Amino acid sequence: MDRSADITEPLTKSGLKDRLTVPVLAYGGILMALMQTVVVPLLPDLPALTGASPGAVSWMVTVTLLSGAVLTPVLGRAGDMYGRRRVLMAALTLMTAGSVLCALSSDIRVLIAARTLSGAAAAVVPLSISILRDELPPARRGSAVALMSSTVGIGAALGLPLAALIVQYADWHTMFWVTSALGAAGVTLVRWAVRESPVRQPGRFDVTGALGLAVGLVCLLLGVSQGGQWGWGSARVLGLFAGAVVVLGLWCVQQLRSREPLVDLRLVARPRVGLSHVAALLAGFAFYANTLVTAQLVQAPEATGYGLELSIVATGLCLLPGGVVMLLLSPVSARISAARGPRVTLALGALVIAAGYALRIADSRDLWMIITGATVVAVGTTLAYSALPTLILRAVPAEQTASANGVNVLMRTIGQAGSSAAVAAILVHHTSPVAGVPVPTLHGYLLAFVMAGAVALVAAVAAWCIPAEPAGRAQGVLHGAEGGPKDDGIEGGTEDGPRGARDEALEGA
Repeated sequence: MDRSADITEPLTKSGLKDRLTVPVLAYGGILMALMQTVVVPLLPDLPALTGASPGAVSWMVTVTLLSGAVLTPVLGRAGDMYGRRRVLMAALTLMTAGSVLCALSSDIRVLIAARTLSGAAAAVVPLSISILRDELPPARRGSAVALMSSTVGIGAALGLPLAALIVQYADWHTMFWVTSALGAAGVTLVRWAVRESPVRQPGRFDVTGALGLAVGLVCLLLGVSQGGQWGWGSARVLGLFAGAVVVLGLWCVQQLRSREPLVDLRLVARPRVGLSHVAALLAGFAFYANTLVTAQLVQAPEATGYGLELSIVATGLCLLPGGVVMLLLSPVSARISAARGPRVTLALGALVIAAGYALRIADSRDLWMIITGATVVAVGTTLAYSALPTLILRAVPAEQTASANGVNVLMRTIGQAGSSAAVAAILVHHTSPVAGVPVPTLHGYLLAFVMAGAVALVAAVAAWCIPAEPAGRAQGVLHGAEGGPKDDGIEGGTEDGPRGARDEALEGA
């Protein structure tokens, strides 16, 4: 009896809940990205609203980055062990609790603690991708994973203008009440529409590994994010980097010796997995510069000779076409991966990102060219980000998909943090006074575009160096995508993978 028929039958003839699984998970991904961007329009006004210094207010962004980087691999591993739907709901609940705290307080200490809780939302995408692997047949899996990956850009593009509108026309606490309601709806929808997968990797949670990874990542990302303010040669920054090297080095030794590690470093050492993580870091770096630079460039004063002096709402609308394109192109990227393989899609995406920055270098004065260049970068990001989880899914066993995708998202986060620091360093060193205030020059912005484009080209090389799938395995992937009986050719996959585990669960029932 064909096991694939057993699992696809209830999916194709099921009720409303099964049809809403993908939209509900995509909603969670958009909500996660939105939560990371909604605070941005508030940053200039928060010092006056909270009575805190600008440096203290900036921690509302920094602490979300730190907690998200730490919790993503930890919650991914917990999802593999205890149930991905269960941990996904926990992550969304923590995010919602953080929004409620922000809505109830104006104390900067409470706000920073609340944004720490909101960082848990970073684990939503890798957990959701793992659920999609377990729940969907191959015919639907590729496009669903591509859509899930694209939600990062879609949410970011929607979050900025939405938050700006709320802040402009209502009390700033209203924004957090809105995100609290959206978060509560997300938890409810996941509980109602998403089934728990029987695919598990039982064992004992590696508490020592989780603590070691947390300390190492905090040292690394704190040094990267605060280096511009504290000074790259300061004792604090150098001490953080030294601490990161020592702690992460000891952590690697501990992970290799552990019987049940938090992160399977031997799996990461495989070229198909390791190079995918390297490409994720580089793609995250290249993508993030687009948002950072575009937002600053169009808001620059007209006295600079290049600035358009747009409002924050208008700035968000400039980035909106990119979000719409990411939504529309996600099925296209899935088809390219099915026909040519995800590493080709990843390499193509990186090249398109580089082409977008070439447009930005050619003309960054006219609004339509700025929007065009930013949208082209978004197209490349869609292709690259949709291919990365597919590469991971095909290279790791089913019971490790959440933790492996968590590490991949972590690498993107590190790349984005590095991009933020590098862009800031370039712009700080290329300024000219406008009305007595130092403002970045157009030359500085162009250098940032050159840097991001060069990193995108390196990402394309890294993608092309990822070993191709064996011919038989790749054919199985294509056949599965067409609705045939074969699985998606996941390395190490057997009948004990998603379908085998579900069949055993159904037989036991």
